Amino acid sequence: MNECPCGYGDYATCCGRWHSGEPAPTAEALMRSRYSAYVLGLETYLLETWHQSTRPASLGLATQAPKPTWLGLTVKRHVNPTPDTAIVEFVARLRMGGGSAERMHETSRFVREDGRWLYVDGDVS
Repeated sequence: MNECPCGYGDYATCCGRWHSGEPAPTAEALMRSRYSAYVLGLETYLLETWHQSTRPASLGLATQAPKPTWLGLTVKRHVNPTPDTAIVEFVARLRMGGGSAERMHETSRFVREDGRWLYVDGDVS
């Protein structure tokens, strides 16, 4: 078994499915797959799952220094105000270089278009 970086199960049956092109069935599944994509350096996937209205031209993951070491993910809340919008609150733990562990707490907004969930933006606290 190859554990998924999001901590939810086996990679092939968890985020690996979404990374291979199958649409994530929920905004939470997409958010977990995006966390795993950051861990694995899958910049193309991250950009493809980012809504065009807020998508950056690039993320620079390959040249980022220092590179983060991702330590884990906790989903705090997932709600759907409408069938095609969602909010996912999560905490990602990481370490930059040899520094102390940090927490990134974000409340993210998602929208579903043409049957696919897309990340729009988020508030980091």
